[in-house]
Amino acid sequence: LVSVPACCSARYNLALLACFGFFLLYALRVNLSVALVDMVEPNTSLARNVTSNVCPEHSSTINAPRNTTGEKYSWDADTQGWILGSFFYGYIITQIPGGYLASKIGGKLLLGFGIFGTSVFTLLTPLAANLGVGYLIAVRALEGLGEGVTFPAMHSMWSSWAPPLERSKLLSISYAGAQLGTVVSLPLSGLICYYMNWVYVFYIFGALGVLWWFFWMCLVSDTPETHRSISHAEREYILSSLKDQLSTQKSVPWRPMLGSLPLWAIVVAHFSYNWTFYTLLTLLPTYMKEILRFDAQENGFLSALPYFGCWLCIILSGQIADYLREKQNFSTVCVRKCFTLIGMIGPAVFLVAAGFIGCNYALAVAFVTISTTLGGFCTSGYSINHLDIAPSYAGILLGITNSFATIPGMVGPVIAKNLTHNNTVGEWQIVFYIAASINLFGAIFFALFASGEVQDWAVSGYHLHRN
Repeated sequence: LVSVPACCSARYNLALLACFGFFLLYALRVNLSVALVDMVEPNTSLARNVTSNVCPEHSSTINAPRNTTGEKYSWDADTQGWILGSFFYGYIITQIPGGYLASKIGGKLLLGFGIFGTSVFTLLTPLAANLGVGYLIAVRALEGLGEGVTFPAMHSMWSSWAPPLERSKLLSISYAGAQLGTVVSLPLSGLICYYMNWVYVFYIFGALGVLWWFFWMCLVSDTPETHRSISHAEREYILSSLKDQLSTQKSVPWRPMLGSLPLWAIVVAHFSYNWTFYTLLTLLPTYMKEILRFDAQENGFLSALPYFGCWLCIILSGQIADYLREKQNFSTVCVRKCFTLIGMIGPAVFLVAAGFIGCNYALAVAFVTISTTLGGFCTSGYSINHLDIAPSYAGILLGITNSFATIPGMVGPVIAKNLTHNNTVGEWQIVFYIAASINLFGAIFFALFASGEVQDWAVSGYHLHRN
């Protein structure tokens, strides 16, 4: 089995286009948490005197004329929590149907229209905010519906595109786009709010999403067999590397699948990791503004730093994981478990540390950054383990684990907002403690019960052996 060079190959082109797609998806998801700071009337978020005694005001170096033409709304902290959480209500509904649909109609259309739909609703966000808070929550939930199908659809596509020994590389490239989207859109949204008006945050990213959709529909295909410009050698290489891994049976083996302990190991790990990830993603801008007293512009760059680290880590760990499996003959399960342990225990330690350094801005940012960066190891850990245990059903498995893993996005920020009513350092420490202990539990559970082998129920001959 001769591997085909990566440069300009169809599978790497797919990874790069997917990377841009996830870049936009996360930009569309995160921009609200930055714009929200500008959409709300300053006095409604918090009484100033509570914050002022925590840390000294942090003087800003940039004194550009700030644009204040955007509409302001009087939403209290709880309403803001609901607005930020509403996205996940839509997101959770389409996970499992997304995986199932992808196995039926293919991932290309599903992923394409998922991102297209999200972009269109993003363009409608300013209008919805003007109509009222209910409309805004509805539009965000609809965006969630569109985004919900994207990861299962992508996993489903990779099950027919990614040769087993290139899995970590290809998947880490495509999903790293999500981190990069966070990195770019946090500071960029801050700058757009600062110099223009918050409505442009939604218009600019929404328009880019529509543009990406045209390229995706023209250049991508569901399987190597149907690709227009793939080389004969590459098609043969991919198909021959996957020939014993895929199931030909049409029905989904739901019962053995749901009874599979390796699947539940991924569920627990995914849930735990996302608790920390979502808590930070939605609340980091608030923490930096209310506790560390950064203004929005510094805030955007500093909020983005952790995700930049995570992006680097995802790309590098993907390369390392496949190198260990291919060249050093490490077993797949060993690599998945080690990477998951590093990617979950590391962040837990630094997150707790971040709560204990008082007003030392540099250390606070450094610890949160290290915490999120180490999380990048998980992408080559539990995150692509679905493809190891059941390539044919990877989309459905991801739908299942992502449904559970979306719950932290809905509950985490709401709980955190409730715990931090007075915005004291002590309250934030509790938030960090909860996240760290959940992470620790997930890491241990995965290390005990994960598997790296294709499961019996995921291969065609499964029914024959039983009878």
